[in-house]
Amino acid sequence: MARRRAEAWSMSFLDVMSCGLGAVVLLYTIISAQAGLARIKESEDLNAEANRLEQMVLEGYKHLAELRNALTTTDEDKVRAEGLARQVLEKITMTQEELSKYEFDTLARRESLERLKADLKSLEEDTRRLKAASERVQTGSQVRSVAGDGDRQYLTGLKVGGKRVLVLLDASASMLDETLVNIIRLRNMSADRKLRSEKWQQAIGTVDWVSAQLPADSQFQLYAFNTRAWSLIEGSEGKWVAAKDNQAMSDALKALRKTAPTGGTSLINAFAVIQKLSPAPDNVILITDGLPTQGDKPGSRKLVDSGDREDFMQKAVRSLPRQPPSVNVVLLPMEGDPAAPTYFWRLAQVTGGAFLSPPRDWP
Repeated sequence: MARRRAEAWSMSFLDVMSCGLGAVVLLYTIISAQAGLARIKESEDLNAEANRLEQMVLEGYKHLAELRNALTTTDEDKVRAEGLARQVLEKITMTQEELSKYEFDTLARRESLERLKADLKSLEEDTRRLKAASERVQTGSQVRSVAGDGDRQYLTGLKVGGKRVLVLLDASASMLDETLVNIIRLRNMSADRKLRSEKWQQAIGTVDWVSAQLPADSQFQLYAFNTRAWSLIEGSEGKWVAAKDNQAMSDALKALRKTAPTGGTSLINAFAVIQKLSPAPDNVILITDGLPTQGDKPGSRKLVDSGDREDFMQKAVRSLPRQPPSVNVVLLPMEGDPAAPTYFWRLAQVTGGAFLSPPRDWP
């Protein structure tokens, strides 16, 4: 029997090779699976990180919007602050200018006050000389006759008389007393208490005395005034009344005794009466206590200082006719009005009248 030939590649060898190849394939399959799992995990981590970064970006945009809004608000606040700063600077500048003006006015007022004091001292000396001269020529009576227009009469320098005599009586609230405190207190009281005030009774007594000194052949008119002027002789507005008409004189004084002082003082409206009377008066007897507190339009100013009062006085004087009558002033002074004596004394001197500031027990 022939001998069988041996082969190099047997079935066993192929089985071994197949098993080895399968093992290699299995190894690579396992390795590939592990790598895929690693990549999946890494991908998940990257996705999570991307989500986190995206959330941070969104929050960053949100904060950026808030910062932009805050910046806009800050810019608006800055603009408002700059505007307020400009306003404050303007107010500071205006305040400094007003302060400089007030300082200048204060200095001018002080100088004016010093001049007024000097004028008042000179006026007091003139008054003493007039009283001394009057005492030297008296012959048992306080009244002496002096030749002149209207056969005027003089008493301690006061000129009483004339052909047409206009008596202007201040009936404002300041005629209640000499002090501001008492004026404020009395003006809130009853009319009866106002009528009994000492200063107002002196004013009524002055009118009574003047009426007794009028020449018998003269004509007269009696007006009271505060912010307006009115005749105390009923039905005689703008007309003259005979001095010898005792009934008219009595009615005027009776009406005066029922008139209570009230309101402010408008001297320009009082002087307007001079223009309304025809023929014009040749003598005006003004009984008052200080510079006016109102102009021709009462109530147009709520606050009035000493400068305003001087302006009202100057306007009132300028309103007099070109050829004014003699203005004789009886001043019953009040506190807080140092310029009044000088202004009224000058008014009397310029118009050819006289000035009298009597004591409390006159007339």
